[in-house]
Amino acid sequence: MKIQLDLDSLSEAASGAIGSLVSTTVLYPLDTCKTKYQAEVQAHTNRKYRRISDVLWEAISKNQVLSLYQGLGTKNVQSFISSFIYFYGYSYFKKLYLKKTGKKTIGTTANLIVATAAGVSTIIITQPLDTASSRMQTSEFGKSKGFWETLSEGTWSEAFDGLGISVLLTSNPSIQYTAFDQLKRRLLKNKISSKAGTKSSPEALSAFSAFMLGAISKCAATCLTYPAIRCKVMIQSADSDNDKRTEAEKKAQKTISGALYTIWKREGLLGFFNGLPTQILKTVLSSALLLMVKEKITKSTWLLMLMIGRYMSVNHPKLKAN
Repeated sequence: MKIQLDLDSLSEAASGAIGSLVSTTVLYPLDTCKTKYQAEVQAHTNRKYRRISDVLWEAISKNQVLSLYQGLGTKNVQSFISSFIYFYGYSYFKKLYLKKTGKKTIGTTANLIVATAAGVSTIIITQPLDTASSRMQTSEFGKSKGFWETLSEGTWSEAFDGLGISVLLTSNPSIQYTAFDQLKRRLLKNKISSKAGTKSSPEALSAFSAFMLGAISKCAATCLTYPAIRCKVMIQSADSDNDKRTEAEKKAQKTISGALYTIWKREGLLGFFNGLPTQILKTVLSSALLLMVKEKITKSTWLLMLMIGRYMSVNHPKLKAN
């Protein structure tokens, strides 16, 4: 019995994971400022952070600039694993759909379903890492704990805080990557490989085109899902040392309905979109950078996977590169 290695899916997964690692590291200080700002729910006059820049100035005034990177290691592990699983699942499910239906291209509806299936699979596996990194980011500057210590403070079920809304938010990358994939397919529809009928590396967008398409697709997805994004940050955030809420109030905010009610009560309707401009800036830059890096290394990754596949086929006959 021969086991097939899906080289296309593996190369997609590897290049996507590397792109995610780069974008997460480069933009992490901005992500920390954004997350701490989103986690605070107060009337504007009572807010500790009235602007995103207030978070940065606090870190500088306390000589804790390096604390803007608190939780980076956990976040990088989470980003790498989740991106690898997502891009592998997305590529695999898409190829499976095309094989089963006999179609040459995948439509928008089917693409959304495939992207959602890949997203849900990713969330279930990586949720504890996501929860830990969010708590580490929202901790007081200089007081962030390690990964295991952060998770061990609560029960195992608390490691999956926000799982429900995270599953809901799979619609965000689903919308993003579906829009990106459809726009990319239209741009490349006139590019036909000169090596028809033979194995050739996949067509790739230019760095500028990938950046622009990534920015446009992520901006649309972020605007549509932002209220859920803010609720997720609130649910997963660490408790402040100066938090005067009762245990019952803290526990209530760890649910979707509780988070929604808290925002409505303290900030009103506009509170659901508090921090949206910075969220768009961060996620658009992150997504565009990820997809730009991914597109530029896809060919190299594909060739590397092909070499590995041939080596495995020769030295391990039971393995077959597909």
